Amino acid sequence: MNILITNARQLITLKGPAKARAGKEADELFIIENGAVAIKDEKILAVGTTEEIKANYISDIIIDASKKVVMPGFVDPHTHPVFVNTRENEFEMRIKGKSYVEISQSGGGIRSSIEAVRKASEDELYELAEKRVWRMITNGTTTLEAKSGYGLSTESEIKMLKVIKRLNKNLPIDIISTFLGAHEFPTEYKDNHEEYIRILKEEMMPEVKKQDLAEYCDIFTEEHVYNIEQSRDILNQARELGFKIRMHADEIEPIGGAELAAEVEAISADHLGAASDAGIAAMKEAGVIAILLPGTIFSLGMKSYARARAMIDSGLPVALATDFNPGSCNCDSMQFIITLACLQMKMTVAEAITAATINAAYSLEMEDKVGSLEIGKQADILIMDMPSYKFLPYHFGSNNVQTVIKNGEVIWSN
Repeated sequence: MNILITNARQLITLKGPAKARAGKEADELFIIENGAVAIKDEKILAVGTTEEIKANYISDIIIDASKKVVMPGFVDPHTHPVFVNTRENEFEMRIKGKSYVEISQSGGGIRSSIEAVRKASEDELYELAEKRVWRMITNGTTTLEAKSGYGLSTESEIKMLKVIKRLNKNLPIDIISTFLGAHEFPTEYKDNHEEYIRILKEEMMPEVKKQDLAEYCDIFTEEHVYNIEQSRDILNQARELGFKIRMHADEIEPIGGAELAAEVEAISADHLGAASDAGIAAMKEAGVIAILLPGTIFSLGMKSYARARAMIDSGLPVALATDFNPGSCNCDSMQFIITLACLQMKMTVAEAITAATINAAYSLEMEDKVGSLEIGKQADILIMDMPSYKFLPYHFGSNNVQTVIKNGEVIWSN
């Protein structure tokens, strides 16, 4: 399908330097007023003013984006969409004063999702996850990372990863798979952590790799889950098996997760609400991208938002993600995450958009395909019904997306 998108009030290209952006570079969107995009064979053929594009290209399909903003599709690099039951009861428990850790230690949290996932068939899990991913698409997400982590047995983790692989095959967006067997200790091993770690290292990870079900391995590094020594042991084994590393790090306590992410050369460290100055510096030095999840802190009713301002100003690239999951953050809108990033972490609107597009693409090593509107990249494009890019976080609580284009094809339109 060949398409011209014309007359965009603002065409946000995010052209910029060929690297994840921090400092002043994160605040530059490279906007073309009255912009246009030419699409051919699923890719971006040309970007420029409407006058330039119309003078050089013709198409039977012309989308008039007058009074609209045209921008790259959102890249959501941290989600958990494969599960059975929602946990709204825990939401109310938090309202009444229970903390996330207290709920987890009393049998709630991640462990409470395991039994239903283990009992569900692959088809049942797929049907539930498909609906959730489509809601993300309608909110503008065109590239998604999805994690396992609610099975916590070899059979159930494999089942979840097969669901993610099917989602990537059948749905019209890119879905990248991450193995998260170290999400929690299942109930049967809550008093025998050593045995579960052995299963992770000797059974689960080799089988996931054998079946080629995940490119990345993740871990929940926190004092009440996997401590630093356990995390180092598991991640080093994952690296030996050929996994690339992602981490849940320093969400609640500053136990050195950010420093460990730098040590094991992780692609990303996520959450980081309690990351130390030393950890931030180590991540910058090692080239680790910080993925921040303000929706989780908001949903948990906490105030410990990650120090995005300090990270960006220090030169550490920041990405944003929903952390969509059944417990701590049941949010499928990157638009709302951008609002929270601006209001609660004091990111500029441009920095938040950069974090939700090109920097998120770098965190998934997909920067050569998605995250910006540049010649040769996939035509993953949003047409936003708003007068300027600054309207995006300002108008929250409803959907600003008018049209979602993936690989040059309109996959959803409002």
